[in-house]
Amino acid sequence: MDFNQATVFVTGANRGIGRALIEELKDKGVKRIYAAARKTDDLEQLAGDLIVPVKLDITDLEQVKAAAELAGDATILINNAGVLTGGSLLDRPVEEINRNFETNFFGTLNMIRAFAPVIERSGGGAIANVLTVVSMASMAGLGGYSASKAAAFSLTQAVRAELKSKNIAVHAVFPGPVDTDMAAEITMPKTSAKDVAAAIIAGIESGAEDIFPDSMSEQLSQIWLQSPKELEKAFASM
Repeated sequence: MDFNQATVFVTGANRGIGRALIEELKDKGVKRIYAAARKTDDLEQLAGDLIVPVKLDITDLEQVKAAAELAGDATILINNAGVLTGGSLLDRPVEEINRNFETNFFGTLNMIRAFAPVIERSGGGAIANVLTVVSMASMAGLGGYSASKAAAFSLTQAVRAELKSKNIAVHAVFPGPVDTDMAAEITMPKTSAKDVAAAIIAGIESGAEDIFPDSMSEQLSQIWLQSPKELEKAFASM
């Protein structure tokens, strides 16, 4: 997928990986970037011919539909928006677990359903879903988050098969810990958002269906490819 003269829509663009994606895309020769977030205060200063801030909550179907209408020229969608609620599945409030699914699964589904026709009308393109290494195997302390992202991984595989005939490539992105506000409480080594964003873009460009954008995810992917059970055991011991 060539980013030159592409029109890219990025969710969760106000911070972390999303903001880093915006910065990386500015140097890729793209035609336009729609930078979407629930809060766009930090994005308004970037507004111009290249970057269009979009106020968007991906769990709000009416806002999603309006965003798809606004970005009728989109050729690449990067579903980066997400939430992380940690804790045990056995005692965490169900409302918090639901929030993971409402955003990470159903919000992502909302975006794909709204934007797939847009990208098809534009002649085809790509959709990239930013998941996590714990969508490959669950981690007890992140049970709700892991489950919602695993569901989003399954969603990614399903729509990949459906959208192939429409000339839309679908990518799954599996970052490990990234140095962002969302991962502030995670104590293990983290990769910079800038490096992860650059790797995501490179993966889309190369046509990789599964993108492992940092050294930890690359290592874990090898375990997962050889034995998913071994990765489950490894996460269970953390």
